Amino acid sequence: MAALQLDGWRHEYSGKVRDLYVPLGSAGLADADRVLVVASDRVSAFDHVLEPGIPGKGELLTTLSLWWFDQLDGVPNHLVPDHGIDTKSLIPAAVAGRAMLCKTLDMYPIECVVRGYLTGSGWLEYEASQTVCGIPLPAGLSNGDRLPEPIYTPAWKAPMGEHDENISFERTVELVGAEAAAALRDASLEIFRRASAIAEARGVILADTKFEFGADRTTGLLTLADEVLTSDSSRYWDAASWQAGTTPRERMASFDKQIVRDWLSAHWDQTGTPPELPAEIVEQTAARYRELLGLLTAA
Repeated sequence: MAALQLDGWRHEYSGKVRDLYVPLGSAGLADADRVLVVASDRVSAFDHVLEPGIPGKGELLTTLSLWWFDQLDGVPNHLVPDHGIDTKSLIPAAVAGRAMLCKTLDMYPIECVVRGYLTGSGWLEYEASQTVCGIPLPAGLSNGDRLPEPIYTPAWKAPMGEHDENISFERTVELVGAEAAAALRDASLEIFRRASAIAEARGVILADTKFEFGADRTTGLLTLADEVLTSDSSRYWDAASWQAGTTPRERMASFDKQIVRDWLSAHWDQTGTPPELPAEIVEQTAARYRELLGLLTAA
């Protein structure tokens, strides 16, 4: 899909679900002082972009990210000051509601994954080896169980078209240095704990998520970037279903793109081009995204 032409901005890069624009006159991200981060309606699973997209998804996820940035007071983030007030006039109308005006950072090549519950690929590994990303866990856990403590399981951010790779903490030290690796881990675990408490107070479980960080180009300060705690980057479950459920699936009624993952797993062997998502799966996913936003942001 061709990038939009936005007045005053030049398309610089497209990831799986987001597009980046730099001001006209900038050579690229390296010399730009700000970047426009536009969330598309594209949806990805198993490192593939799927068709069709989820209508309204970009605006839903941007709204949720901005809400979470507001909740995480004291955590430096990449939004330009007074985002949403003084900056509204700087965001082109064509992407209003699904774009964030952000400072450019020197991004770390690490996806900072935190898991509070045993599920997904972690559950499959635990069944085989009683570990998750090589981290030993207690015996006797079931799919969907809460872990004794959240665990940090970083991944290397692969280029577009390649698969992200789970890596050890020691490998992150090799990639970014001991000080930065420790800071990424500690910040991720602390933000996860804060966000989990906020979500649980609203009847929602944050099962796992991924964060991305960069270094402020002026101060070097560790800065939270990209989307944060959205339905795309996180697993969210209904707390009441989790507490009352008698089977793993009942326990994990989700507010994320698990519907897409489940349908794809049942209809695709992960070779070749993924099949097109049926209309009912698209609408169910959009409905769950909308429901999560309402639950979290309700006064």
